[in-house]
Amino acid sequence: MKNAVQRFGKFLSAMVMPNIGAFIAWGLITALFIADGWIPNDKLASIQPYMLYFLLPALIAYTGGKMVGGDRGGVMGAIAVMGCIAGVGGLDGQPMLMGAMVMGPFAGWVIKKFDKFMETRMPAGFEMLINNFSVGILGMVVAIIGYYLIGPFMSAILAILTAGVNVLIKASLLPLAAIFIEPAKVLFLNNAINHGIFTPIAIEQAAEAGKSIMYMLEPNPGPGLGVLVAYWIFCKDKTTKDSAPGAIIIHLFGGIHEIYFPYVLMNPLVIVAPIAGNICAILWFTITGCGLVGPASPGSIITYLSMSPKSQILFTFIGVVIAAGVSFLVASPIIKMSNGKSLEEAQSDMAAAKAESKGTAVPVSNGEPKKAGEVKKIIFACDAGMGSSAMGATKFRNRIKAVRPDITVANTSVDNIPADCDIAVVQEILVERAVKAAPQAQMVTIGNFLADPKLDQLYDQVTSTEAAAPAQAEAAPAAETSSYDPSEKILVEEGIKVGLKSVPMNDAITAAGKLLNELGFVDEEYIPAMIRRNEEASVYMGMGIAIPHGTSDAKNRVKKSGIVILQYPDGVDFGGEKAELVIGIAGVGDEHLAILGRITEVLDDEKQLEMMKTTKNIDEIMNLFR
Repeated sequence: MKNAVQRFGKFLSAMVMPNIGAFIAWGLITALFIADGWIPNDKLASIQPYMLYFLLPALIAYTGGKMVGGDRGGVMGAIAVMGCIAGVGGLDGQPMLMGAMVMGPFAGWVIKKFDKFMETRMPAGFEMLINNFSVGILGMVVAIIGYYLIGPFMSAILAILTAGVNVLIKASLLPLAAIFIEPAKVLFLNNAINHGIFTPIAIEQAAEAGKSIMYMLEPNPGPGLGVLVAYWIFCKDKTTKDSAPGAIIIHLFGGIHEIYFPYVLMNPLVIVAPIAGNICAILWFTITGCGLVGPASPGSIITYLSMSPKSQILFTFIGVVIAAGVSFLVASPIIKMSNGKSLEEAQSDMAAAKAESKGTAVPVSNGEPKKAGEVKKIIFACDAGMGSSAMGATKFRNRIKAVRPDITVANTSVDNIPADCDIAVVQEILVERAVKAAPQAQMVTIGNFLADPKLDQLYDQVTSTEAAAPAQAEAAPAAETSSYDPSEKILVEEGIKVGLKSVPMNDAITAAGKLLNELGFVDEEYIPAMIRRNEEASVYMGMGIAIPHGTSDAKNRVKKSGIVILQYPDGVDFGGEKAELVIGIAGVGDEHLAILGRITEVLDDEKQLEMMKTTKNIDEIMNLFR
């Protein structure tokens, strides 16, 4: 049940999060130009309702449709939601954000099923005609369904939810919502609640009153701030204590609340602190009549205050301080008396929770951990077995070869783990496929292939005193990589770019794919496969390195083996991790593994790794591989 709800929350979040910029634009126009705004302007304020009633639903429906049915699904979703909007009266009705969250995926599903049906039935020469008319005709049909059925139904649901919230407000019971909100955040259900329920209700209230307290319930940075400050002052563990100041800055000014979740997971009893803090803050907001004019996303103090009406900004700020203060007072004695998990363990648990929210069970091992003497083969597995697993295997092989030369460490795709594998090392999202491929193996699930704490645990496991002594062991043939031959032209000067400005994650992956394409290593169709691979399981490797490459079904798009290196000195955000090096890979067979092996060797030399991340001289990087 929990996994199902978390998957639902992730799905809602994935529809909304790419469009947060549009929400911010709409919120700023509202905050600045409405009659009670910072600089009232009737003409500019007239933009706001069109964004709310048409732009935002269309963007959400397009994103939802694209998630299910690709680009055609996105177009279908945008067409379909217009039926919902018209069905409730357009600008005279209710905003159809909830309708968009239903119609987008539904429309994407419809066109996906149609395309599947036509796969073996498409007449030659009629592809363009059928593809275009199918979207038009089916889009029209789904829009009609939205007009007569989905739009009115979602409008009724929203009216019921809004009425229920109004009852809670009148009965002064709204603060009790924090009892559900704060645990939901730690369980990654915050986006399901915030974007799926609170925002549509808030929009309805703000349309009438110009503001809504519902915008304030989830993104308040105060509750999490109190927890982090308490850890900073009272935590006994030095590592955790030293990490708290940086987390405070990211949480408060960056609005990334997820950074304080591991601190709660370290001692689950701490959850009562943000609950108490948010209860007090919501009570204060209720008494003072506070509300925001638009969604505060991300939940930064800057965003939170900027969405407050100027007459209430002081009350809003006091509410944040109250939440932080109460949370701090409640958390402090709990942390003082605590001897709970380490921060690393809590972060590992959080990674597992993320994987569960995507519908993947994450066992630490499949069966009992194997004794050191029983381990003869360790397999690092990723989706394609092309890049990340190869580097992980090389690094771990080099690490253990002096003490356990009898162990074979190799890499492969997750669906081709050999039957004689004793331990399989896989990312959390791929563990179910790994268990099916190698039910006999112990599963070690990791977040990244280079610097995950569980790799240290695996090293300790296979090098324990009960392992066979190296002199007595029968040495297994190690799959060592050969030296790089420049004549192979797998890495060329034109494939190295340094000093690039930071860009969003997908833009960095796309840039690597375009460079592979320009150098003749891959077809253009390989680039979207690189994006999909990262969506399925992160290509971030650890140690500031990401290795984007295509999915296993895109191998036929590789013309010849090639590698490109893109250097981003300020880093690219890969799901909360910064990658200064983005190394794009296209591999035919094992030709590219020699360079990957050399890169792995560089990782063990801090000076060389730092040079690769910061140098402005391409020749310096090339010299590492000659």
